[in-house]
Amino acid sequence: MTLPLKQFRLVGMQREGDIIIGGLFEVHLVTEFPELSFRTDPQHLWCHEFDLDGFKMALAMAYAVDEINRDPNLLPNVTLGFRIYDNCIKLGVALRAAMALISGKDESLSNLNCSGSPPVLAIVGDSTSTHSIAMSSILGLFHMPMVSYYATCSCLSDRRRYPFFFRTIPSDAFQVRAMMQILKHFGWTWVGLIVSNDDYGLHAAQSFQQDISGFGGCVAFFEILPKDNDIREIERIIGVIQQSTSRVIVVFSAEAFMLSLMDKVLRLNLTRQWIASEAWSLNPIFLTLRMQPVLRGTLGIAIRRGEIEGMREFLLSLHPDNDPGNNLVRKFWEDMFKCRFAPDVAQTETEGRVCTGDEDVTTADMEYSDVSELRPAYNVYKAVYALAHTLHNLLNCVPGKGPFSGHSCASLHNIQPWQLLYYLQNVNFTTSFGDQVSFDKNGDALAIYDIVNWIGMPDGTMRARTVGVVDESRPAGKVLSLDEEKIFWNFENNKPPRSLCSEPCSQGTRIARKKGLPVCCFDCIPCADGEISTDSIECLKCPEEFWSNPQKDQCVPKETEFLSYEDPLGISLTTASLLGACTCAGVLAIFAHHRHTPVVRANNSELSFLILISLKFCFLCALLFIGQPRLWTCQLRHAVFGISFVLCVSSILVKTVVVVAVFKASKPEGQGLMKWFGAPQQRGTVLILTALQVAICVIWLSTASPTPQKNVTYQASKIVFECAVGSMAGFATLLGYIGLLAAVSFLLAFLARNLPDTFNEAKFITFSMLIFCAVWIAFIPAYVSSPGKYADAVEIFAILASSFGLLFAIFAPKCYIILLRPERNTKKALMGRGTTNN
Repeated sequence: MTLPLKQFRLVGMQREGDIIIGGLFEVHLVTEFPELSFRTDPQHLWCHEFDLDGFKMALAMAYAVDEINRDPNLLPNVTLGFRIYDNCIKLGVALRAAMALISGKDESLSNLNCSGSPPVLAIVGDSTSTHSIAMSSILGLFHMPMVSYYATCSCLSDRRRYPFFFRTIPSDAFQVRAMMQILKHFGWTWVGLIVSNDDYGLHAAQSFQQDISGFGGCVAFFEILPKDNDIREIERIIGVIQQSTSRVIVVFSAEAFMLSLMDKVLRLNLTRQWIASEAWSLNPIFLTLRMQPVLRGTLGIAIRRGEIEGMREFLLSLHPDNDPGNNLVRKFWEDMFKCRFAPDVAQTETEGRVCTGDEDVTTADMEYSDVSELRPAYNVYKAVYALAHTLHNLLNCVPGKGPFSGHSCASLHNIQPWQLLYYLQNVNFTTSFGDQVSFDKNGDALAIYDIVNWIGMPDGTMRARTVGVVDESRPAGKVLSLDEEKIFWNFENNKPPRSLCSEPCSQGTRIARKKGLPVCCFDCIPCADGEISTDSIECLKCPEEFWSNPQKDQCVPKETEFLSYEDPLGISLTTASLLGACTCAGVLAIFAHHRHTPVVRANNSELSFLILISLKFCFLCALLFIGQPRLWTCQLRHAVFGISFVLCVSSILVKTVVVVAVFKASKPEGQGLMKWFGAPQQRGTVLILTALQVAICVIWLSTASPTPQKNVTYQASKIVFECAVGSMAGFATLLGYIGLLAAVSFLLAFLARNLPDTFNEAKFITFSMLIFCAVWIAFIPAYVSSPGKYADAVEIFAILASSFGLLFAIFAPKCYIILLRPERNTKKALMGRGTTNN
């Protein structure tokens, strides 16, 4: 009995043309194979977990073909088509898709002579080295060229085994050389190496171990990640990392093999300088808030970023159709809009949401239309154009001058895949982004990589920022271009780590090899701190503003220290300052809401509002003392501080005078007294007293202004960046004037503390002034004896302590009555006479 032939069900997209090229991409990440019972026909395998990045790579091929067809100068009068299949990240599926591209999926033959061109002339793919090795071996039997955009194994450069393999991504041999440039640049000679247990990792490890000895480096340890993520093996590798003195670890692996390792690293908080291969340097799985503590600062080799003009518009114009050959677009549509085209499936999987095909892509996931980081997709774009230029040169062959037998040329209607090999090997063009595309004798593209650095973002995630380029087409010595100022280091003081088995010895010191260890490990006697060795005789002291580097072979500028917003102390003081300002704002809101009540109106509510506003400025002026000193912050910090406090204390002084005047006016002999203490006089007094402080600040700043200066006397190894007050007399006058007003306020409030009102504000003013004076008296010796940034911290503490004292002592009782004892917030209650001391 003859059984009907059955085909594999493949997900893909296609476009017809005169010449067809194939493409293989990872669009789904998980493959489920059916159970084989040997009693029924096997079901089709099922791919799920849609990968948007893989789909965008497939669309990059589709867009490149569309762009080529619109170009009148490239393949004129020839329409280029494509057939793209999803390999579901499984070798078995990839091989089935490749065979479908080679032989076609037609069940009947229209040409019994089997003449003419095959269904496709070349294939763009595959994405992994293992797939590419297997597929290139099979495609080589058909003499069909294969241009990979992501397979990097150096083994694929073997022209004897893979004569029809090309790629637009540099091989791992180039990647290893790029890493050597980074290690050499930072002087990292003691490096750990971790690789995956596959062709990609093992071949990279072989190249790495050969090349690192070329510049005097050593491999501290070499570990292979288990394929099955065996916990015991992972823990053993973690133990090796902990015991090793290497601070730099290079990892060649895909993310799937690294998940268990990185989970363990995170749990133990192992801070190392990670160097990522291109397989995981941009992987979003690790660019998360959870992995920030250990992976922030990672340096990575990344595929060259490119720009494809018009790509975003092409992505947004995509729409599904009913062509079964374009079911990949329908899969994308269902995943993007969480719907299904089949109504019965929609009922069970998407709560009845049926796709119409008219959904608006512009309102969908922004990641889909983001073309700012086109890296693998740019390689796909270059691969398609390489094939287009190859076909263009092939079809423009002059008869009698061709490269084939008898100097013949290929025919458009009978092009054979092997005929592309000559032209593809010699293709040379420049993309619209300005990158040159050509292949060397091994089918490798020109080696150019971006160097990326993982930095933390305000939303808690991480982003890979480009900080340099490795371009082997540049002259020797200029291959590496690095912007070190952009690099974030996940180490103390944001400095690159040292990763040496032994520090280099100075001239004249004895080198003693450590038995049983690599040649990088030896003993030597270093110079003392602050000294460098220029010869073997003596160590010389560095100049005053310089300090010896860790190697003690040159003098480097000293580290600058100041009270910053990143310091725990700076964070604490900033938090306290903002808390005080917010508290003032809250009290101000309470008073504004209850402004017509007796407690607020008592003794001129305008003064209360003025005190709250000035206190808010007092809290905020503390922020001027934090951060790197600059000329304008040095000039403003004491001026704003002095004026804000005088405004506050003068308002309290006038308020105290008003309390006394109101009491005196209630007696017969003082009935005319309040005409001298009306609201205009109160405002004028505050204005005059504050104007005097403004005059003091203007004279001080115009004669001997505070300026930032570098102080090297506090600590030998650091330069303390601080503000010099300029004129001590001016600073003393500013503080003395505040002290004078505070003392007068305290004296008047103290004398009026026993006035018989039920709510005697003079008592609270007395207590607030007592706190204020005590803080600033204690400030003077503490300020004089505190070095560097701690002097600023002492002054900030005094500002905040006195401000909190004034705020709570004066306004807490009023807020208590307003919010918790409203029955006492009456004129009768406030003006009542008590017979007790309560």
